[in-house]
Amino acid sequence: MANGFDPDSSPDLSPEATDLLRRRSQVLSSSYRLFYSEPVDVVCGQGSHLFDAAGNDYLDVYNNVPGIGHSHPRVTEYVSAQLATLNTHTRYLTEAVVSYSEDLLATFPTALDRITYACSGSEAIDLAVRLARFATGHRGVIVTANAYHGTTELSAGLSPSLGENNPLGPDVVTVEAPDGFRDDPATASAEFAARIRTAAEDLEERGIGLAAVLVDSVLSSDGVQPEPAGFLAEAATVAHEFGGLWIADEVQPGFGRTGTMWGFERHTGTRGDTQPGPELPGLEAPIPDIAVLGKPMGNGMPISAVVTRAELGEEFGRRVRYFNTFGGNPVSIAAARAVLEVVREEDLPGHASTTGAALAQGLSDLAQDFFLLGQVRQAGLFLGVEVVDPEAPRAADPARASAVVNGLRDRRVLISASGPHANVLKIRPPLVFGAADTDRFLTSLADTLASLRA
Repeated sequence: MANGFDPDSSPDLSPEATDLLRRRSQVLSSSYRLFYSEPVDVVCGQGSHLFDAAGNDYLDVYNNVPGIGHSHPRVTEYVSAQLATLNTHTRYLTEAVVSYSEDLLATFPTALDRITYACSGSEAIDLAVRLARFATGHRGVIVTANAYHGTTELSAGLSPSLGENNPLGPDVVTVEAPDGFRDDPATASAEFAARIRTAAEDLEERGIGLAAVLVDSVLSSDGVQPEPAGFLAEAATVAHEFGGLWIADEVQPGFGRTGTMWGFERHTGTRGDTQPGPELPGLEAPIPDIAVLGKPMGNGMPISAVVTRAELGEEFGRRVRYFNTFGGNPVSIAAARAVLEVVREEDLPGHASTTGAALAQGLSDLAQDFFLLGQVRQAGLFLGVEVVDPEAPRAADPARASAVVNGLRDRRVLISASGPHANVLKIRPPLVFGAADTDRFLTSLADTLASLRA
């Protein structure tokens, strides 16, 4: 089968789902993939829950795109009203995009004072790298060894996690990410900065030069590596020494996910307007030069953004024509407005911190009983759990991780796995995930682990 599943070998699927699976394989390209050894047939969602055609309730412990919850009523209200009124591009003067931009920028350090909108994180990464190359006059980009940054030709070329058949760009150098499970935390920041330095020197020696260090602020595809806090700022300092910029990929950690509004704040200590803006090119303040936003920004509506300093993009704006027809269109801006309001009003970053801490504690407790669980890593409602061989506790065990993921799916609880060895349980539910959801997840995980041990 083109999508990796044979409908006739899935006896637990309903006849309707089996037929849908067969039809899907006949019309969608082979590049599409389905989660889980037994696909999930979803028809609606609410909050932290998804439902199949039979009305079965699946606990969503994975989807970060609906950050404020599936089918949020405020997003529905704002989008419906705007769609019934006006939807066009940003070459007309409209109030909504300006007022939203003002409010969004107020959550960033003062130096980051300009926004360019796009429709996807991949497009935004593409633009951010173009800006960095234009501003520095260099071409080289440093990314982590299992990074994912997008699907355009440029952003895929910055995404080693897409596999060996996905070639990286000729100006791209990879470095190993910090490993909170295996590295010495006392030296991890310095060692990561040293790897950045070596990569930058390599780019200089080849006559390419360093345009940017591009890092997902929570290193999701590298196995969720939020610690040690501060290592990104230390790496950025090295980048600046070589004339390069720090691009913070906030597509996954942004909008409160990590317990702060932006993932980079865990590394810089900045909040909103508290950080003065540095001048180009002598950057000393440890803040990103460019931040890229996406996915959760519109709770599922297509919108993304590149946030940067005015002076960094000024010459680019004068000399290079950039236009994204529906980037920042009124309907997507309406969705983004709803998300920002809910994040603020309900203090979802604070909720992420509290609920994430409870999840981390529960996972750590389970790890005392089930030795295939290794280190638990957590920043807000973004958690990674090492799945290891109980006979060799530092050895990654992707087969057992897959068994845990699919065992939870059988109990109607949805997570995934990531990391260089695909052995890290990736846990990042909608930010409205509550205490009852936490209890259900931990109970289901305990049942799954017990069944694997039996």
